[in-house]
Amino acid sequence: MSSDSAPAPAVDDAAAPRHVLVAVAWPYANGSLHLGHLAGAYLPADIFARYHRIAGNRVLMVSGSDAHGTPITVRADQEGIAPADVVQRYHPEFLRYWASLGITFDLFTTTMTENHRDVTHEIFRGLRDHGLIEARTTEQFYDPEAGRFLPDRYVEGTCPSCGASDARGDQCDTCGKTLDPIDLGDPRSKLTGAVPELRPTEHHFILLSRLEARVRAYLEAREGWRSHVINWALGFVREGLHDRAITRDIAWGVPLPDDAGIDAPGDKRIYVWFEAVIGYLSASKEWAQRVGEPDAWRAWWEEPAGESYYFVGKDNIPFHAVYWPAQLMGTPELNLPTNVPANQYVTFKGAKASKSLGVGRSLLDYLEVYQPDTLRYAVAANLPEANDVDLTEDELVRRVNDELIATWGNLVNRVLSMIHKRFEGRVPTPGPLAEPDEQLLATIDAQLAATAAHLERVELRAALKEALAGAQATNAYLNAMQPWKTATTDRERTATTLFTALQAISGLNVAFAPFTPFSCDRLNTWLGGPTAEPDPRDARIGEGHIDPGALVGHGWVRREVPAGTELGAPEPLFAKIELDED
Repeated sequence: MSSDSAPAPAVDDAAAPRHVLVAVAWPYANGSLHLGHLAGAYLPADIFARYHRIAGNRVLMVSGSDAHGTPITVRADQEGIAPADVVQRYHPEFLRYWASLGITFDLFTTTMTENHRDVTHEIFRGLRDHGLIEARTTEQFYDPEAGRFLPDRYVEGTCPSCGASDARGDQCDTCGKTLDPIDLGDPRSKLTGAVPELRPTEHHFILLSRLEARVRAYLEAREGWRSHVINWALGFVREGLHDRAITRDIAWGVPLPDDAGIDAPGDKRIYVWFEAVIGYLSASKEWAQRVGEPDAWRAWWEEPAGESYYFVGKDNIPFHAVYWPAQLMGTPELNLPTNVPANQYVTFKGAKASKSLGVGRSLLDYLEVYQPDTLRYAVAANLPEANDVDLTEDELVRRVNDELIATWGNLVNRVLSMIHKRFEGRVPTPGPLAEPDEQLLATIDAQLAATAAHLERVELRAALKEALAGAQATNAYLNAMQPWKTATTDRERTATTLFTALQAISGLNVAFAPFTPFSCDRLNTWLGGPTAEPDPRDARIGEGHIDPGALVGHGWVRREVPAGTELGAPEPLFAKIELDED
């Protein structure tokens, strides 16, 4: 257990299902996603969601394409097309990722929907009605050559904190500090390279200064958050929360409501930093409409027992651990985040993975070499939970070939093969279990519980390590009992050994299921378990959803495979990775 971990909630099979919201960062729909995105937010969220579904909890996992981020308008300007055309190019590609990798969103939508606009207006009005939004005249950079005001990301310059020369007007990627464009040294327009001018314009501001004490108290009361998340968020708040503009003079984005009460509202939009996080709520409401239960979202957002976990990269910590709680506090009937388990960065030879810089290959490129489960495993074993992780192809291959295949895949294959060879493919009837047999099953049950405890705390690498340790323990048991030798001298002992090993595999299949779902569902059918069936209420077809697995609702427990059960014919669960020498 890490030093900053909180005790995991007790797993009580008789308890009512918990409502767990898994809110996943909204990717900008301006380019292909890479391994850093998968490791940063999407795979961790899916592992966590799958665990809770297996445990019998009610999970709602939502996200979507961020259609209004400045990177989209930048790309549209470069290509001479409309921002909506950029989104419509990449949103279907994102859906392909989720289907291919088994990322089980309940809904993956976009911020271009009328529903999102309406919910954004609801939050805007709620904050305004609580006296937390006001209009002010301020100065904003204007490009005299382009003849337009510049969104924050259209201004570049020198970071006042670390001195990086390529900081953006909203944030410095080098040091991670959140910025305002006027903070930059030597500012320049991303559009024309011209030196921008400050000109007066009227905008709405959220009065974060009035919420500072409440946000600070909320953060200081958090337990179990990752140290880099809570330290960054608290440090950010202790420097003082300043009122922040939530509108900009731009043509692309969510329009202001009709009753905004501001000059020239048609030329302004609600700024993306404010409205994108509202997408978690709007997506939840959209999902509820799609399944025909319009009020279903309330169980996650308004019921006091509802839990919410926000899976993001570390550059999104201020927006999810500070600004979003502040927005929710202004609409006090909504639940605050239970946890923000933000990951650090994945780097490649020291360079941060980046769409804009072209660092890191597309996920589709990796899927040409790796099976979905082998890629999921290799990335999960290297998740940047506490520190940045530099990934190499050799490390990914080592994790697959030397760990997943050599330890877990071969264990399954050898046990099923021996049962097919010695017992006609049916689970043998055991004799009385001896101490080594009972000890192995106790070990597997303990490791299954330990895996659950880690998953509850969003310690995913540690959870995977426990699962792998269970496979190693089962291999050690087989090596000690040597059923290939006793098969010719003691049939009952052989039957008992293989029966015991198969029960261990059944338990391990639960532990591995959140990480390698495709192979675990296949193994589940080999062991006589059910196949997955879609929820008849499901309205997720066409939104990137795939069925989350046959083990859903089974309970986070080892299911005994009865003697006499006919087993599926064994075949390798995973393909070994062979890389070209060049």
